[in-house]
Amino acid sequence: MSEQVSEPLLRVENLFCERDERVLFDELGFTLSAGQILQVEGQNGSGKTTLLRILCGLSRHYEGEIVWRGEPVSQQRERYHRELVYLGHQPGVKAVLTAEENLRWYAALDGSIDDSVISYALMQVGLEGFEDVPCHMLSAGQNRRVGLARLYLSQAPLWILDEPFTAIDKKGVAAQEALLVEHAERGGCVILTTHQELQLTDYLSHINLDRQVGTS
Repeated sequence: MSEQVSEPLLRVENLFCERDERVLFDELGFTLSAGQILQVEGQNGSGKTTLLRILCGLSRHYEGEIVWRGEPVSQQRERYHRELVYLGHQPGVKAVLTAEENLRWYAALDGSIDDSVISYALMQVGLEGFEDVPCHMLSAGQNRRVGLARLYLSQAPLWILDEPFTAIDKKGVAAQEALLVEHAERGGCVILTTHQELQLTDYLSHINLDRQVGTS
């Protein structure tokens, strides 16, 4: 396991969010350091997806402070967004493009990536032989794998993953857990939600939003 740095990469302070006149969380705070994987837990409707969307900048309906590398995200949004990758409930693929074309499009956002890296990513998620198949012809699980293949291309230190193992079989889940460990050992960090029982004891910490519910 990689050593923890003294200064956390991410710090969340006094986060408050209310939706439909119901407080989802109040005075929520936590830190995330290099080498750490944080699992966000809670019942359906507790605000897990809302929290992840806030953290990746897709929602600003909150109060409180999010600090990245010691500086408020509000003062460095462009840098912060460059240093994170977000995978939501949807696989985030373009149906008319092939699996390989989707990854090539993602790679172009971060600069040039060698074709061999794209081939390796698709092989790692079990899509070898499906590179040239349009995504609308792939199954839900295969489309999810195309989305997950982005992680093999990403150099971003912060991964925010919302139910990344949906429609993935046991072998695929084990491969993705290994990837999360590899990312943590390289000094990255992960925030995720999942209903899977994760085998990441040495890296994993938890936060339960059921204990963070305030009153409206």
